[in-house]
Order: sequence, then C-alpha cells, then structure tokens
Amino acid sequence: MVKIILLLTSLLFTCCYGQVVENCRTDTFPPPDDTKLSTVVVNLDMAPEHRWDEAITPYKNDIVNLIDTITDNVNKYVLEVADITFDLLLQTLPAPYQAEIKGVAKVLGLPEGQVVLYNIFYELFTVCTSIIEEDPKGQLYHARNLDFGLFLGWDNSNDTWLMSERLRKIVVNIDFQRDGKTVYQSASFLGYVGLLTAVKQPLFTLTINERFNKEGGFIGIYRWILGNRNAAWMGFLTRDVMEKANSYSEAKHMLMTQELLAPAYYILGGNSTGEGVIITRGLDSVEDVQELNITSGRWFLLQTNYDPSEKPPFYDDRRTPGNICVKQWGQQNVGHKSLFNVLSTKPNLNKLTVYSTVMTVRERYRELAAGMQITLYTLVKHPVCLMIIKFRSVEF
Repeated sequence: MVKIILLLTSLLFTCCYGQVVENCRTDTFPPPDDTKLSTVVVNLDMAPEHRWDEAITPYKNDIVNLIDTITDNVNKYVLEVADITFDLLLQTLPAPYQAEIKGVAKVLGLPEGQVVLYNIFYELFTVCTSIIEEDPKGQLYHARNLDFGLFLGWDNSNDTWLMSERLRKIVVNIDFQRDGKTVYQSASFLGYVGLLTAVKQPLFTLTINERFNKEGGFIGIYRWILGNRNAAWMGFLTRDVMEKANSYSEAKHMLMTQELLAPAYYILGGNSTGEGVIITRGLDSVEDVQELNITSGRWFLLQTNYDPSEKPPFYDDRRTPGNICVKQWGQQNVGHKSLFNVLSTKPNLNKLTVYSTVMTVRERYRELAAGMQITLYTLVKHPVCLMIIKFRSVEF
C-alpha cells in the first residue's frame, strides 16, 4: 500500500510540480531594493499568550485566508473531527508553544484546532533545498529555498499553487528579542510559532528540510497521541536550539540526540572553517551525517528531500542541477551572488518556491528572498545583519 501511494504521488508530482531545468542563472543578484518589507519583533519577555499579538494583527486577514486554503481542502465532516482532535492535541503541546498557539488563535478569531493544524502542516508537507558552502578564506554561507503548497488548491487565474501564493503575503523577518536585544532571527510565516530557517548571531545558522520517508510525521503524531511525549516537534526543536545552544557543537548535539516526531534533515552551519553538516534524522536515531571537509575537497553540501546516499527520483531531481550550478560557480566565487543565482535557477526555483535565504554569521549579513509571481523587491537593513527580501515573478 505504501508503494502504491508513493507511486501515485510521484505521478501527480510529475504532472503538477513539473521538472523544468534551465542553464545556471548568473543575472539575479543583487535584487532591486524598490520596497521595504516589514520586520516584526517578538518580545520573549512577554507572556507567551501575547508575544505574537502585535506582530500578527496587521496580517490577520492574510493569515486567515491562508488557513482557509488548508481547511477548504478538507471535507467539512473531517474538519469538524479535526477541530476537536487538534484542540485536544493542543493541550498536550509543550510550553511555551501551547500558550503561543492559543494566543495566535485568539487574535485571529479562529478555532484553536485550526491553528494547531496550520502549525503542524509544516511537519508533513515542506519541500526544500539547502546549501552550505565555504569560501577559500574559511567564510561559511548557508542558503535555502523553501517550497510549500503542493496539492493545496490551484489558482487558475495566476497559474500557480494557491497555498504558495498566499504564504508569500505573510513571509516576514522576525527578530526574537529579550531585554531589548536580539537573541535570534528567522524568516518565517506569521501564525507559525516554530522555526524552519534561523540564524543566531554570531554563532550558527540552521534550516530544516523535510525527509520523505515511510515513517513520516504521521507516525510520530500517532505516537504522540498515544502518549509518547518524549519526541520533539520539528519546528519547536529548531526554536529550542536557538534558545538554548550557545555554540555550533551544542546545536549539533541537540539536533542529533533529541527524539523526533517526524524524520528530517537538519542543515547546520557554524562560524569557523569546516563547521557545516547535514544530519539525516529518523524518529529515534541519526541515520547519516555529511560534513564539510576542506582538506578532502568537500567545500559544499547540498540537500533536498532525499537521502544523500540515494539517487533522487527522476520527477524531482533538484540535487543534480543544484550541484552542477554550484560547481560551475566554483569555490573561488562562493558568496551571496553565486548562491542566490543557484537558488534562482529552475528547478530549484519553481512554482512552489515561497522564499529563498542566504545567511552567514561571521560577516553578520543575511539575505532573504521571497516568492515568485509577485513583482515586489525589498531591501531591509538591520543593526546586526542586512536582509534582502525579493518577491520574484517567474515565467514557466
């Protein structure tokens, strides 16, 4: 049955997602700075129930429309059951995330169960590309594309996935502060209290890629419902790492030892030469570790949604074109320009791409690029890092 489901999914993926390949781009950086995208502050000193209030209120309608996209794709009777089930699930979530989700639901005026559903969707359906590179001087760069929205409604008027389209409207830079000082930063979707892309200056950068595996997030959630509360939710663990880890090695240890609800790839970059790793996680164990090794010529790592030891499927091979483009630029050209161009080359840039990010901690510089289809370009300056947000319009 699992093989049949995977086969059907692959056929749908081939037809709907497509595999469009192009020559490596060289002309997408720097993006213009026409418009400023807001950076929101989340004050960690505030009560969890209220720390998101100010950030999400201006985006309330867009977040509600996004959650409607999810619920509109669920049978109404199933949704009624889901509201009850996820409301009960909320009562079991760890602090401070339970209280934060309750606060978000109150501001949005939505059932708490629907906001829980919105938050755990990222445990199950995220498609990504992450890259870590080291230049000849030992400077590390960490890049990622986040793709989301497959099968969640098609917008015929704009020829794109409706979920992806609506997500682009609520992508923001989030500055998590304590005592008025930045603790860590993230590129994220408002209403989602976990983290998928984050940087803790001047220590490390971190991204998560979903791992397509038969022991997917559904198994972990089922275990959680049955009472196994030792595992961590994928996006919550990322925030825990940002909160608690004070070095690359501490972050790596947390990501390798914590039991998980969903299999995942954690891509971690540090601030010193050789500090780059892809951690392939099962629910209960580490299944593979790939690290930078400059002495042996491994100056970059590229991870999509398939195990490094396995060949990616023909219908979703973003790894091979990505590797070709990275090698074409070469180690001597590692930097914001080359990585941004790699992320902007199809098929790594596609109709599901919501945002792209390039991060580095030693230079305290981060670029964030979001979207396609929307022709807005943004340059955001921050006291600690520079973030460039780009909304891209792409022809297919």
